[in-house]
Amino acid sequence: MKHILIFLILTITMFPSSNAQFFRMNWDSINQLNQQDHQLMMKKLGIESLRPGPSGNPEDPNAANSDESKAKTYTSLPNPLVFNDGTSVKTPEQWKKRKKEIRELFDREMYGRLPADIPSVKWKISNINDTLEGKYPVCIKTVKGHVDNQGYPAISVTIDLTVVTPAQSEKPVPVIMEFGWNFPGGFKMPGQKGPSWKEQLLEQGWGYAILNPTSIQADNGAGLRQGIIGLVNKGEPRKLDDWGALRAWAWGSSRAMDYFETDNDVDQKRVGIEGLSRYGKAALVAMAYEPRLAIGFIGSSGAGGAKLLRRTFGEQVENLASSAEYHWFAPNFIKYAGPLTPNDLPVDAHELIAICAPRPVFISVGAPNVEGTWIDAKGMFMAAVHAGPVYELLGKDGMGLEKMPPQETNCSEGDIAFRQHEGGHTTGPNWPYFIEFAKPYFDKNH
Repeated sequence: MKHILIFLILTITMFPSSNAQFFRMNWDSINQLNQQDHQLMMKKLGIESLRPGPSGNPEDPNAANSDESKAKTYTSLPNPLVFNDGTSVKTPEQWKKRKKEIRELFDREMYGRLPADIPSVKWKISNINDTLEGKYPVCIKTVKGHVDNQGYPAISVTIDLTVVTPAQSEKPVPVIMEFGWNFPGGFKMPGQKGPSWKEQLLEQGWGYAILNPTSIQADNGAGLRQGIIGLVNKGEPRKLDDWGALRAWAWGSSRAMDYFETDNDVDQKRVGIEGLSRYGKAALVAMAYEPRLAIGFIGSSGAGGAKLLRRTFGEQVENLASSAEYHWFAPNFIKYAGPLTPNDLPVDAHELIAICAPRPVFISVGAPNVEGTWIDAKGMFMAAVHAGPVYELLGKDGMGLEKMPPQETNCSEGDIAFRQHEGGHTTGPNWPYFIEFAKPYFDKNH
C-alpha cells in the first residue's frame, strides 16, 4: 500500500491537475479491471483461491514479518551451477548452456516469454534543446520510438526516451539510462541536498537517459490489453507464459539500446541501466536479458527483483501474485501463491543476478528505520552472495562477504556491489558510490 501511495503522489505531481483528477476518478475502475483479468488468469490456471499476502503496514494484525529471528530462511536454493539433469557446470562454456536453461525457467514461470513477432520500432528525434543542467551545458534530445502497428491499428505505442549528453563533448560518452520520467525543471526527493544524480553524471563527463516505462506498457493489469503487450496480442488476454510488464519494460530498454547505436553522442558500449522499486526490478530483468547493457544500478528492487523469494521477511510471493502486482509477471507465476509455494519455484533471485554475469551490478537499498523492512535488505544481500560463484567461474569476483555488513558499508570490492544507505526509498545517497564503482569499468572499456 505504501508503494501505491507513493505512485499516486508522484502521478499527481507529474501531470496537470485535470489529468490527476481523471486518474483519481478512474482508480476504482482500474482496480476492477485488474481483478477481472486476474480472475481470468486464475481460471486458466484452474485455481480457485490464493493465499493472502502480508500487509506492508506494521500496525496491521497480518503485518509482514520484520523480525530476523522469525524469518524462515530457505532450506535450499536452486544451484545456478547445476544443470537441470543434475550435472555440474564446471567451465564458462558450460555456463552458456546453463544460462539458457535458467532463462527458460524465468521465461516460463516468472517473467514471461517475449513473443516471436514483436513489431519493429522506428526511432525519431522530435526535439533538440541546448540548455543547462545545473551549471553544465547539455544537449537534450527528445526521442520517440514509434512501434509498427499495421498488424493491429486499434492500439498504438510510442516509446518516450530523453537523452542528455554534455554539450562540449568531442567524443561519444557513457550514459546511464533510468526507468522514470523527465520532470520539468528537474526533480529532487524531499530533503535532498547537493547536486542531483544528473549533475553528478555530467560532472564525470557522462550523460544520462530517461526511458518512460509506462509509454511501453501500463503499470496495472487493466492495461494488459493495451501497450506493447496488448498490441502483440491484438487486444486479447495473455497466455499463461506471456510476458508481463517487467519483461515489457526490459524489452523497451533493448529498443533504446538500438537507438543508442545510431547516436554519435553516446558510447553504445558504455550504457548502464538504473531503476528504483518496481523499476529496480525492471532494471535487473533488463540486465539479465540485454547483453549490450554494460552495468546495472538496482535500487530497492525487493521481491520480484534482487530479494530471495524463499525468505519469509517483508514482501512475499503472495503479494506479487495478487491482483495489484500480478501484471508484472507471467500469469504462470500466480500459482506459486496457491497451490504451489515459493519453495516450488525452480529459480530464485540469485540466479537473476547470476545471469547478468560477468557484467557488474550494484545493489542499493535504504535504511530499515527510514525505508522500512518491506524491501528486505538482507534478502537482497544474500541473493548477491549466492550469485557470486557464477561470477567467479567466469573469472570475476563475487561479493567476497557472507555476513550482512553494517549499514553504510560500501561493499564494492567485487563485480557485485552492495550498499545499504542511510536514506529511504531512493537511490539518491548511493549515486556517488555507484559512480565510483562504474568508473573502472567505463575506463577499462574505453
